[in-house]
Amino acid sequence: MNPLGFCCVRCGERLALARHGLCSRCNRLIERFPYCGTCGASLRENALHCGRCLQSKHGWDRLVMIGRYDEPLSSLIHRFKFRRQFWLDRTLARLMLLAIIRARREQGLCLPEAILPVPLHHFRQWRRGYNQTALLARYLSEWLNIPCDLHQIRRIKRTPNQRGLTAAARRSNLKNAFWVNASVPYRSVALLDDVITTGSTLNEIARQLRKQGVQHIQAWGLARV
Repeated sequence: MNPLGFCCVRCGERLALARHGLCSRCNRLIERFPYCGTCGASLRENALHCGRCLQSKHGWDRLVMIGRYDEPLSSLIHRFKFRRQFWLDRTLARLMLLAIIRARREQGLCLPEAILPVPLHHFRQWRRGYNQTALLARYLSEWLNIPCDLHQIRRIKRTPNQRGLTAAARRSNLKNAFWVNASVPYRSVALLDDVITTGSTLNEIARQLRKQGVQHIQAWGLARV
């Protein structure tokens, strides 16, 4: 349960309902904008591909995000991820749900067969106390009526933190970092991550999922750097 009760999780203003966790003013501060449905680049109007994506390929087919990694979204994610404020899961999952609904309405997004949260290495999850993407996925699974499957991907290599690394260093860092089930029972999945930076983590997992016959991969993220 949200320890702030019926108050906005950002500014503390009292709310008539605690269901969303954000007051209307703080919710409006999160910038929503038209973006490329493949890479997340800002566009004048929604499109499935931008010019860059027509010339280069990503590991995934579609991308859905709430917005940029800017205030106030960035602070909410930081508190949720690094300050053990796990009760922000419902608020952030609700924002993600609205982004998915928007993508379905404006970009024709089809829902996948399953949601696969990006896993943490067991040592990092033990230190943090939870996997933040798994907490988000459980709410989205319930609201969208899609299975949340925690058994298809495991992080088997304890890698250094990705923050501050170049795209090439991130790719090298993630080599052989994940195990993917050799008989994935889905043809369409959504990989759920918190913050998408270079996309190296999602690309590495998507590459292995493709080998196991997954045909359509969506990348869902709270924010895009």
